[in-house]
This record gives sequence, C-alpha cells and structure tokens, in this order.
Amino acid sequence: MRRKSLAAVILAFTGLIGSMIWSFLPSPLPPPTPWSAALPVASPPPSMAIFQLPTGTYQTPAALAFRGGSFFETRDFASTAVLVRHPKGDLLFDAGFGSALDAHIATLPRFQRTPHNRRESVRAQLAAIGYDFRALRGVVITHSHWDHVSGLAELPAPVWMNAAEQHDASEDHAVTRVFRSFSGLNIRSYGFEGPAYLGFPSSYDVWGDGSIVLVPAPGHTPGSIVAFIALPTGKRYALIGDLTWQLEGVTARAERPLFMRVLADVDASEVRKNLLRIVALAGRMEIIPAHDGRAYADLPRLHQTRLERVLRYIIRHAAGMLPSVGSPGR
Repeated sequence: MRRKSLAAVILAFTGLIGSMIWSFLPSPLPPPTPWSAALPVASPPPSMAIFQLPTGTYQTPAALAFRGGSFFETRDFASTAVLVRHPKGDLLFDAGFGSALDAHIATLPRFQRTPHNRRESVRAQLAAIGYDFRALRGVVITHSHWDHVSGLAELPAPVWMNAAEQHDASEDHAVTRVFRSFSGLNIRSYGFEGPAYLGFPSSYDVWGDGSIVLVPAPGHTPGSIVAFIALPTGKRYALIGDLTWQLEGVTARAERPLFMRVLADVDASEVRKNLLRIVALAGRMEIIPAHDGRAYADLPRLHQTRLERVLRYIIRHAAGMLPSVGSPGR
C-alpha cells in the first residue's frame, strides 16, 4: 500500500515538473479572427499629442517573459510612462519609477528584486521642460503594481482607478505595497458605462471625442485596463499594460509560461481572452505592452525644441531686466 502511495506521489510530482517544463516551450495561442470592421469613429483635436517618458528598466530572463523565450537572453523590462496632451486636459498613463525607487524595490520579496537601471522620474522630466502641472488632469494607471505606480506620490494630480482595481490595491499583496504606502492620494473613480469597443464588452470615452477610450481587461489584476489612443494624424495606439510583458505576446501569440501565470496573474484565462482581443487588432494600430521598450520606438520623447529653449532663456533673462512696477523707467 505504501509503495502504491509513494508511486502515486512520484507520478504526480513528475507530471507537475513535466507540465512546468512544457509550459516554457513555444506553443502559440490559437489565432483569433482579425478585426475587419472599421475602427470606431474618433475626432481628436488638432493639438492632441502623445509622448513617452522612460524612467528606467529592470532585467528579466526572456524565458520568464513569454513561452519560447530563452533562459540565456536577458530582457530589459521598461518602466515607461506615456503622456497624452489634450486641450481638455493632459493624462499620464502609469507613473514609472519614482525617486524612492530603491525603497520601493526593498518592499518586494527577494526573488523579485532584479537588477535595474534608473533614469529621471516623470516628475523630473516634466519639471525640466517647465511643464505646467496644472494641465495634468490625472494619472491613469493600467493597474496598481509597484512598477507602474512608483512615481505616483510625486505627481500633483488625481489617480484614476476603477472600482475593481481600487479593491485589489487595498488587499495585502507584495506588488501593491508601494501603492498602499502612499498617503493622501486623490483617487478619481471611473466606470465603464459606454458600449462595447473593439471586441471588449464595455468602455469609457474619457473626453467624449473618441480620442482616449479605456476598456476593462481583467486577468493580470481584477481592474487592469487597456487604453486606446487616437491621434489627429490618424495614428492609433493601444496601451495594454501587462496583458503581455513583451511584444512576442502579440506577434507570436505567446502567453506567459505556466509558472509566471500562476505567480503573476489572478485569472490566466481572462488574460488569454483579452490578449487575443488585442492580437485581433494587430496591424490596425500600434500595440504597446507596458514593459517592452521596443514598443515605444514610435512615440516621441518629451523635450523642448531648440527654439523653445532659446525663447525660455530670453523670457527668463528679460524678466530680470525689466523695471519693477512703480519704479521709473529709463
């Protein structure tokens, strides 16, 4: 009897190990039917623009990022915020690494403290160009994990979150400890009362002109979202958060290996369903997984042009030369 029990345990353990190994091998998800209908109507204002603000990277083996990745290849996972400028108000998507990055990484379990490279925070990059923070209407987080919210506390703007993500962020997860450590955040709740949008069941049209549309994409976290951006040039983008960590999730339909799905996703089947909705849109718009630096290549960096720098220099120094109010002129 004991031998049979031991054999059953060994068989189960061998099966588990075999399943784990198999889950690292290439196995593309079934191809969805490509989106063939017209894209939703959008009327973005002429002055609308989009920019990337890279704040750093951290390193992860490709094998842990997507099925078929190599254990001998290291990927630099991007932590990049995206600023969308709109005459009704600018929105920042995710907050990137903040100035307290080292303290934030220290909140993670040791096996998650991977090597990282720091760049300037979003706050520092905006301040460097003289950005008027009054124009920033909110920081829309794709989800509340530490590497998407590290810079939140430094930004003087409401944090836009749906109810499902607010609830998940309040739970005691290691990856949301950084979010919970911020006191006094101004949370702006929103819902998805709008109609189905590009295969997703509901939507929220932020400015009512189709230029920025948020849809629920749960699975990685309960309140994860995708943001669809339509520019006046006709260019469209999908900011898909962590539906996949690398572009191979879209180009090769490669989901995360089993070990990482168990570790990282609250509902892997929902991730798979939403990822395939995005795959169906490939070729119709630029798709940007949050952590793949290659996906941001088409987005301009936020910086001053030479003319803007010269004008700011002249204005700043001219102001110091002007006579004070009430003083006699020369």
